[in-house]
Amino acid sequence: MPHTPLLEMEPTTLEQASGEVKELLSGAKAKLGFVPNMYGYMANLPGILAGYLGSYQAFREATGFTPAEQETIFLTISRINGCNYCMAAHSMIADKKSGVPADSLTALREGGQLPDARLNAVARFTEAMVDSRGNPGKQAVDDFLAAGYGQQQVLGVVLAIACKTFSNYVNHLAGTPVDEIFAAYKVD
Repeated sequence: MPHTPLLEMEPTTLEQASGEVKELLSGAKAKLGFVPNMYGYMANLPGILAGYLGSYQAFREATGFTPAEQETIFLTISRINGCNYCMAAHSMIADKKSGVPADSLTALREGGQLPDARLNAVARFTEAMVDSRGNPGKQAVDDFLAAGYGQQQVLGVVLAIACKTFSNYVNHLAGTPVDEIFAAYKVD
């Protein structure tokens, strides 16, 4: 899944940033300990970086998904969209921070059935939403609700898709190199 850059652009660094971009990149560095390569490319249009960070935070805090379910959603979207950068980053988060079982992480990375029924329901619904461009059909929605999720989680998948659209698409255009911290999880 590695991508050749489709657009010649340089990332905006914290040192060269000013105004809103400097504030956003400084906040990321304070929170994460580094500025992810992806953020530097997004910073070339401040609205993209702000939109990504805002949707990411809202998804994490307000959708009612567990950390493992959140990573299942992000990995499903990124796999379908073919984003090597996000697959590596969210695989590391899934493995080291969010408690996604190893067998489920392998299945997510390969697009297979997840052994955990709830995580599998999340992955299948997310896949249906992405593949259908938000029109998965009544049966897909009913199946997701029958798995124990609610309207808030249906809309939460929409929010995650919006968030990953920012990141997956910018990474495709920029050919964003995977940060060293995520390198062990690169997808070939």
